[in-house]
Amino acid sequence: MTDSPVRPDTLPLHMRRDRFTPAPELAELRTADEIPLVRTAFGTDAFLVTRYDDVREVLGDATTYSNAAGIALRRPGGPQPSEEEIERARAGNLLAQDPPEHSRLRRMLTREFTQRRMARLEPRIVEIVDDHLDALEKAGPGADLVAEFALPVPSLVICELLGVPYADRAEFQARSSRLLDLSLPQQERLAVSRESREYMSRLVDGAQADPGEDILGMLVREHGDDLTHDELTGIAGLLLIAGHETTSNMLGLGTLALMENPEQADAIRADPELARPAVEELLRWLSIVHSGVARVTTADTALRGTAIPKDSVVICSLPSANRDPASGVDAPERLDVRRGVPGHVAFGHGVHHCLGAPLARMEMTTAFPALLRRFPTLAPAGEVPASAFRAYHFVYGMHTLPVTW
Repeated sequence: MTDSPVRPDTLPLHMRRDRFTPAPELAELRTADEIPLVRTAFGTDAFLVTRYDDVREVLGDATTYSNAAGIALRRPGGPQPSEEEIERARAGNLLAQDPPEHSRLRRMLTREFTQRRMARLEPRIVEIVDDHLDALEKAGPGADLVAEFALPVPSLVICELLGVPYADRAEFQARSSRLLDLSLPQQERLAVSRESREYMSRLVDGAQADPGEDILGMLVREHGDDLTHDELTGIAGLLLIAGHETTSNMLGLGTLALMENPEQADAIRADPELARPAVEELLRWLSIVHSGVARVTTADTALRGTAIPKDSVVICSLPSANRDPASGVDAPERLDVRRGVPGHVAFGHGVHHCLGAPLARMEMTTAFPALLRRFPTLAPAGEVPASAFRAYHFVYGMHTLPVTW
């Protein structure tokens, strides 16, 4: 967390928000005739795609808009990883792969994240949520919802799924937070990336020596001859970071949104059937992942009449797309937990649609109603300052959220 709030005008356009609301310039760009060029967090230019239909077109075309080249993007003039490091970082990282390599890796993991597998996990998720609600209640009014609930719940779930020692959670949470903080110097983020990879490599060594019943153990037992050590390391690293960063920030930011819209929170308390549509609406309305991985064009192309040359960087604004009236949502700027409209792009779209979406949905449909019912008078413990929001992070959310009841 930075010592002072980041000024909005220093943020790349697609990352600018006023609490829950994306920058108004993004809505203006949706009505423009051309796709604009903007400056990214890496100091390079990129085409910024803001319309719902255009975002789906880009995300749905992995041949023209490549993920694999995006991992090599770095700030000009900064320290650069070697080609060997880039290839090792790409290995096993589904977000840094294109088909057919991406398809090969995803097939090995898909059965671990099916709706059926998530249903079997539900009793354990309920237990984890209840345990942390007990801890939150014990901490008393003024407790930090992020530290006591939003962060530890998904962290424990993903630790158990992957076979990661929960005792290491503070260490890997701190690393992942720094890794996703785009305001940090590139040298520091590169060093953190290397530390994180070394940690995951040691976990893979342990799984190869004695594979357990977790996902890493399954991969070693069933695909050990097909996956290299670097691929196993990359898979584990991606699942660990994505498995707790996204859900924890949805729980923190989503709870604040509900506390500031008490009639919506009351509706969820009163009707257990609202949990699923409420989660879909919060995913759409908050869109905590600003853009996902930057794409690089593999050939000259055009989008909405704008010529986009080969090797251009393309960024998709997910919050803008999800608030586009053309998405089919009535009054998309308004939060309405009763509608739960499907088709949002908060989890992406196409071949890179979030593999862990069923797990995230299960955690949130369990955690939000349980939290609201346990604390019917839940409210922020004072004014929520701008510095509480993770403005410059790849995954938007909250550093801290003191609450009372």
